Amino acid sequence: MRNESHRTPSSLLLAAVIAHVVATLIHFVHNAVFLADYPNLPAWLTAGGVYASWIVLTAVGLLGLALLRYVAVPLGLGVLVLYALLGFGGFDHYTVAAISAHTTAMNLTILFEAVTGSILLVIVAREYLQYRHVDAR
Repeated sequence: MRNESHRTPSSLLLAAVIAHVVATLIHFVHNAVFLADYPNLPAWLTAGGVYASWIVLTAVGLLGLALLRYVAVPLGLGVLVLYALLGFGGFDHYTVAAISAHTTAMNLTILFEAVTGSILLVIVAREYLQYRHVDAR
């Protein structure tokens, strides 16, 4: 029998989500501001499109938190896994141009986003294992 179907996110999980939101914001703002400097990006990409993408991306993370809190722990954590994995999308920059073609700031914003996504994945896994442990009792 399940002891809890939904719950308030832990402070560690919230901190990881906030860190990832901040990292993606920094990367996307950098993309938007220096769009013309990023090598080989498609001509149709605009700063407005970059900001809109960040809003959609962030909505996925907020949806995960809301599902965790109000609907079901596994569903919320699953959506947070998706949100964390989307943080690796910055590596797509390297499919159109080498790392060396990007500035240090570009590479650092991409790396920061990936690192916070990785941390979020680890914390989501921890939360899931804790949830399963409570469920098994």
